[in-house]
Amino acid sequence: MADIAELTALIEPEVKALGFDLVRIKLFGSGDEYTLQIMAENPRTKQLVIEDCATISRRISDVMDEVDPIEEAYRLEVSSPGIDRPLTRLHDFQEWAGHEAKIAATELVEGRKSFRGILDGVEGEDILFTDAKAGSVSIPFALVGEAKLLLTDRLISATMPLSSDGADEFETEE
Repeated sequence: MADIAELTALIEPEVKALGFDLVRIKLFGSGDEYTLQIMAENPRTKQLVIEDCATISRRISDVMDEVDPIEEAYRLEVSSPGIDRPLTRLHDFQEWAGHEAKIAATELVEGRKSFRGILDGVEGEDILFTDAKAGSVSIPFALVGEAKLLLTDRLISATMPLSSDGADEFETEE
């Protein structure tokens, strides 16, 4: 299976050249059912519209066809990180301070590996966090295995869609 660091080095400059930020690359699956998932965002809106996904997909497809870094057959999936987005970069923890999140550490931090609570920001390379059970903790970014925002009313309000055109329209079959 392809190395994620190598894929990132190949894909990230292409995504940046289109004016977007790379959020995450993930390759998953088994046998002949692999998916290369690329999450990206517009740095101004923190979202992508369908046309953005199509633009990125075409660009990455062209590059992948030239270089062919994945031996197995795979499906390319380009998407926005969504509302309850993964937190993959240190600055994500600062940008989303004040919101609820889940963090899974790769090693024990203050006797725990799993945290759920409020992001308080960043200090140096540490994530400041108020865990619902443990209180204030400082989690080294290097020890974060997975992290994501939790869906709340506050988060929904903070991430209103770019456009809701057509959201009230529907067709009925007679």
